[in-house]
Amino acid sequence: MKISAIVTLKKEVLDPQGKIVNQTLKNMGYESIVNIRQGKYFDIELEETDKEKAKKIVEEICKKLLTNIVIEDYTINLK
Repeated sequence: MKISAIVTLKKEVLDPQGKIVNQTLKNMGYESIVNIRQGKYFDIELEETDKEKAKKIVEEICKKLLTNIVIEDYTINLK
């Protein structure tokens, strides 16, 4: 089973990399850009057929390794 996990900074946490990308795009002429926030994307493949078990495993992985739960949020998407 394939699952994706997207990790982003919490809304209240400053995102300096996103701000630099935002400003660079504006400098390149993309004036309609309002805001950009950067994050991390993980494509995870498990040998698990039960969707709920797979989601629980990936949730544990996110909490234990992939995110800093103090400043980051994550979203899990089953494929």
